Amino acid sequence: MERVATLSPGMDVAAEASHLPRPRAILFDWDNTLVDTWPCIGKATNITLTSMGQQPWTEAEIRERVAGSLRDTFPKIYGDRWEEARDVYYRAYEAVHLETLAPLPGAQDLLARAIDGGLVLGVVSNKTGRYLRQEVSYLGWDRFFVRAVGAQDAPRDKPAPDPIFMALEGSNIEPGPHVWFVGDAGVDIECGAAAGCTTILLHGGVNGGPLTPHQRAADCATFAALVDSRLDAPRA
Repeated sequence: MERVATLSPGMDVAAEASHLPRPRAILFDWDNTLVDTWPCIGKATNITLTSMGQQPWTEAEIRERVAGSLRDTFPKIYGDRWEEARDVYYRAYEAVHLETLAPLPGAQDLLARAIDGGLVLGVVSNKTGRYLRQEVSYLGWDRFFVRAVGAQDAPRDKPAPDPIFMALEGSNIEPGPHVWFVGDAGVDIECGAAAGCTTILLHGGVNGGPLTPHQRAADCATFAALVDSRLDAPRA
């Protein structure tokens, strides 16, 4: 797989990313793209595994295995008891998810700068939709997003493109290269590519997956500089 250089602080972002189209909209993954939710996800996952008679996972195993949506992954992990495991996970997650929620460094500034640049922003996550929207509201970030689409909101979850179509409904923007899809995992790159979007792997990515993103960025601040550089580019 071709390796795309990761943009990082100190690089000439404008020169390195001149191949990217000027965005009209940016859709973001949520967990560990804009907010740090690993402590909550890890705790809820291991409570569920233990309750179901399985061994807890290490942090590395959790980071590798939880990118998919619950309705896609739980039947594979828990078999016929996946609905029971789902209920255990929901109880454990709901008990702590807001109190452990933390924006990643530079995330709020990134969103504010993108909005100031006239971009349409949305969220496409494999987190259950009601929890996703609770977290967006808790941070006061409703003002940034036209829509936050979570797992089970669309007919299929990521990596299918259905949530992208739903997130853009009513925006007068069609999926394509001028829609950037940003996430930290291979499932995000697959989802964006399935809809023909420009794909960005943020934070190095816990799992780059089988597809090569159009660009990589080390952190939210570097990605904000990338967005600024492309908004300065002439409109196509």
